[in-house]
Amino acid sequence: MPAAVAAELLRDPNVARLAAARFISTFGTAMAPVAMAFGVLELTGAPRLVGLVLASQTAAQVAVQLFGGALADRWSRQRLMVGAELLAATSQTAMATLLFSGTDRIWALAGLMAVNGVAFALFHPASIGIVPQLVARERLQPANAILTLAQSGAFGLGGAVAGLLVAVAGTGWAIALDAASFVVSAWLVAGMRPGPQERGAPTHLWRQLRDGWREFTAHRWLWTIVLQFTLLVAAWQGGLFVVGPVVAARELGGAASWGWVTGALGFGLLAGGLVGMRVTFARPLLVATFAILTLAAPLVALAAGAPLVTVVAGAFLAGFGAQVFAVIWYTALHTRVAPDALSRVSAYDSVGSIALAPLGEAFAGPLIEAIGTRPTLWWASALIVVPTLAVLAVPEVRHLGPEVGGAARPD
Repeated sequence: MPAAVAAELLRDPNVARLAAARFISTFGTAMAPVAMAFGVLELTGAPRLVGLVLASQTAAQVAVQLFGGALADRWSRQRLMVGAELLAATSQTAMATLLFSGTDRIWALAGLMAVNGVAFALFHPASIGIVPQLVARERLQPANAILTLAQSGAFGLGGAVAGLLVAVAGTGWAIALDAASFVVSAWLVAGMRPGPQERGAPTHLWRQLRDGWREFTAHRWLWTIVLQFTLLVAAWQGGLFVVGPVVAARELGGAASWGWVTGALGFGLLAGGLVGMRVTFARPLLVATFAILTLAAPLVALAAGAPLVTVVAGAFLAGFGAQVFAVIWYTALHTRVAPDALSRVSAYDSVGSIALAPLGEAFAGPLIEAIGTRPTLWWASALIVVPTLAVLAVPEVRHLGPEVGGAARPD
């Protein structure tokens, strides 16, 4: 995408506010998994409890996400986003207070993480659905690239700052900064002026969910890739965010070193977003599928006992591939899914993708204790690679071309 197009989009107050909101919120959010992992390890020394605390957030998200999608298509997406950000700010403030007090009440921390998961479940479908209300259809890909660039840059900075802040000042300060970021994000979203929101005929909430399911299953490329991600995300969440910090604490120098890994992941996301801005692929879903294979790179490096610099390089590669996938994926959703069902479909996408993530996070700790970190990481790597290669058997994944105009249609 030419720089002039990006500059023009960013001069639009709506796009600028949404990009800034995503940057600020993601900066804080990227700190949370790093801070909580090392915080729980410091309080308890038990890897299994790290997984349980992180899994509580994902489990709550899974439980609420579908209703979040239906509510976003039924009500104002903008107002739902503001409310969700304020709910997240409240939960993170309470969590920071507990951490400052030095409490080891793990179940209280897990409960607050669950509240944060509910907030994300309400925010995410609305944030996906609102994009076509802000930009013209033919500019959805560059707009998605800008928005994901904002997130990726923030993710890199947030992960790096979290490692340093935990090492220097403690976990509580990282979570407190996360809470503040949600407040600023809510203010930015509240100031947006989106276009009219397309809604279907008023109907019962359960009917809306059923209609959303029909739209979701009408696209074979969509539900098969989501099925792939069910295993992939479980392996990724457990491998990188539970096993990774344990390896870092034992072998790589602790939180500060792990900050370099999460920072490299974020800057890889930034680089992938730049590619997504400029390049249109003839077979986008095929490219996206090969790109997401790179998620295995840092897990393989950790499993092989590679030095920190190799793990950092693997994290950068994973971020790059994940971001190329994300730009292609969101553009496909925005151009091929019925606009009035977009938030519900994105909710089914999200729920399907993370359905097993709580199990991946919860069982990663016990697996470490049962078979060790390296075998656990090799299993996680396999659960990324094998389903990703399997989805190439779907014809639409191999052959579906780009679509930038016209009506949304089933594929």
